[in-house]
Amino acid sequence: MTDTDNTTLTGKVVVGFDGSAYTARALDAAIDEAMRRDTVLEIVFGWPWDRHSPTGHGIRDEAQRLYEASRNVTDRAAERARKRAPGLNVTPHLTSEAAAVALVRAGRTAALTVIGTRGHGGFTGLLLGSVSLRVAAHCTSPLLVLRGADRAPRGEVLVGVASDADTDAVRFGFEEARRRGAELRLLHAWQYPAAPVLPAPVAMPRGNLLQLRDSEESVPRFAASALRETYPDVEVREEAVLESPEWALLEATRDVDVVVVAAHRGTRALGRQLGPVTHALLHHAHCPVLLVPVQ
Repeated sequence: MTDTDNTTLTGKVVVGFDGSAYTARALDAAIDEAMRRDTVLEIVFGWPWDRHSPTGHGIRDEAQRLYEASRNVTDRAAERARKRAPGLNVTPHLTSEAAAVALVRAGRTAALTVIGTRGHGGFTGLLLGSVSLRVAAHCTSPLLVLRGADRAPRGEVLVGVASDADTDAVRFGFEEARRRGAELRLLHAWQYPAAPVLPAPVAMPRGNLLQLRDSEESVPRFAASALRETYPDVEVREEAVLESPEWALLEATRDVDVVVVAAHRGTRALGRQLGPVTHALLHHAHCPVLLVPVQ
């Protein structure tokens, strides 16, 4: 195992917390993740006000009250973590940075960052929240986004494999399956290319279609072959389906504990943008989503 892999396994776990119910769920999940990794838990609370607010009558007193209230919330979160996991090394961190900025910064040296979502599935889960979306778009280390309802473990970790560019996500899936004592399922979804409309529709020769099918069906098999020897204790199942990647992965999340995907992000006029598969999972997955950034 390389030094990079060892860092992934032993780095701290960071969680965003603001006292709300959905971040309390994220806190509990982060505690479990820190225990699995036998590492430190850092609880990050971004200041809930503009640190550049103008001074004036009553402003300083109000800022002090907000600070004290935030410190109390952060301290109670640390106490909750220590009670839930006696012996866990917990570091509460109240910062003047905005929550998303603080989480991205703390996550640079973390094995995992954990954040919650306000949604509860279906269309109510569409609004992921600005903090969650900003962290997902800018994180540089693995990010666990709590989606779906709490449920009993299914004993399966799902990894969406688009191509051989997803090696880091596949490796992380192996590690996650080992940590959880779960089966690993590698799922590759693909579609035949659309026939061109202009100047006239042209059908792909049957031989080429069969070659394309064989190539696509080999993707999850090759993704697993390079890591089977490294993780001989992980049971692996490879699957390739002729289906929309978004639809196939969303349906598969109904019966797994977590879905792992590589976060391919493009840079556009409005900043870094998440890919369509990642975007769909973050908004509609039935289980937690674990993003592994592609640098």
